[in-house]
This record gives sequence, C-alpha cells and structure tokens, in this order.
Amino acid sequence: MQLNCAGTLLDLSQPQVMGILNVTPDSFSDGGRFVGRDSAIAHAREMVAEGASIIDIGGESTRPGAADVSVQEELDRVIPVIESLHLELPVIISVDTSKPEVMRAAVAAGAGLINDVRALREPGALQVAVDSHVPVCLMHMQGAPRTMQQQPEYQDVVTEVRDFLVARATDCIAAGIPAEQILLDPGFGFGKTLEHNLRLLRQLPVLVQTGYPLLVGLSRKSMIGQLLDLPVEQRLQPSVALAVLASWLGARILCVHDVAATVQAVRVCAAVKDVDTINATR
Repeated sequence: MQLNCAGTLLDLSQPQVMGILNVTPDSFSDGGRFVGRDSAIAHAREMVAEGASIIDIGGESTRPGAADVSVQEELDRVIPVIESLHLELPVIISVDTSKPEVMRAAVAAGAGLINDVRALREPGALQVAVDSHVPVCLMHMQGAPRTMQQQPEYQDVVTEVRDFLVARATDCIAAGIPAEQILLDPGFGFGKTLEHNLRLLRQLPVLVQTGYPLLVGLSRKSMIGQLLDLPVEQRLQPSVALAVLASWLGARILCVHDVAATVQAVRVCAAVKDVDTINATR
C-alpha cells in the first residue's frame, strides 16, 4: 500500500499522521493562528518534527456557516506557504481545496496530494486532478459547508456514504486517475449528526472493504463537544482516542491538529494490532 506523491512514496502499510495547517482567519479550531507565512512555516516545521508524514494546507474554512473565499485570495494564502515548505522540509504536502485553479497552482508549487471535500465535483476539478498526476482524496459531504449541518438526513448513513465514495472513485478511474492513487474520506462532521458520525466510525470496516485507503479527520470536531461538553481547546484527549479507534478499525491516514500525541498513540495501537506479524518475522 503506497501512494506516489509527486515522486515521494508514502507507505500505508502502517497508519500515517497528517498535520493540519489552516492558513485561514476563520477555521473552527485554529483560525487566525497561522495566517502569516512565517507562523505557518514554523508550525509545519514543528509538526514534521513531531512525526507528521503529510502537512495538509487549507486556505478556505469548511466549518459550518463558513463564508466563501475567492480563487485569488485562496491562492494568495496557500501558494507561498507550499512553495516555502517544498523547499525547506522533506515532507509530503497536501492541498485542501475544491478549486481547480488552486489545485493546479498548488501541485506546480510542490503539493503532492489533492484533498477535496467536494470529491472533485466542481467544474474542471476532475480534469485538473487527472493532469496533475498526484493522489487524490475524495470526501463525502451532504450539502455545502454553509448549510451542511442544518438537518442532515440519511436512510442508512454507512451505505450511502460508501456508495457515494465508490461511485466518485469509479468516475475518477474512468477519467484517468489510477485506482491506487485514490483515498476515501467519510467526512466526519460534514453534513452528519452525532449519531451519523458515531455509526460511521463504528462501521468503518465497511468502508475499508471497498479496497481504497481511508483518510479520517476527527480531530477536535463538534461531535466531541456534543459528547463531552468541551470547548475546542480542551479536546486533545478525546481527539487522540478517536484517532486510535479509527486506526484500529482500518484508517490509513489520520488528519489531526495535535500531531505528537496522536503519533505516539497510533504507534502503540499499531504495535498491539500487529504483534503476531512482528513475532512471525523474528
């Protein structure tokens, strides 16, 4: 299980940690903290030192109710950071965007992965992804960020999310993206109630059985606040617990804010899960 991220191979035989770098003023957890290039680079440097294999850079907030950002503004936020990181750090860079113009510029600047909450459904996005020759992550979202949490409804959330993601992957393959370069993301918190999120996590192996590696983002999300009545800044421990559960259930990439704690926890989880394999090779 390897992804070829613009020439850098990412081994997915063990879970990998993706560090979140929001260069936005309004993201739900850390909006405004890393808008400046220098602060963004410093935070990326810190996350790589803590064990992040990927840095995911986003220039447009996707929290519920978030305002739209113009193409030029998103480019101005993310491209200088991608260019600097690509030159300075030996880490895979992911660009979190739905805009084809941003995808194209980001890959040219050094990004090795396209992470799209709209699963390449914006006009022109699929063709840009094909032309970029980098892996793509396709996420499920019911509705749009501004309205997605207003009354999400499903007959069977696990089946509907799985079927949507498999259909999008099939479309991507037909367009020219190799199957082995596709990741799927169930989109926790994107058009889903607390019960939907919990059911998706519990039945994550259903999505694993599709054969595509899963990227999962549960870090600091509102489901934790609903369960434990905790503000965003106090969600470290439950975020790590959710990451461990996701990795145990088959997730290959964990997208997180708190890299060091997650890396340590996931490595312990992997050691327990793979103990028979370790003993067999001795």
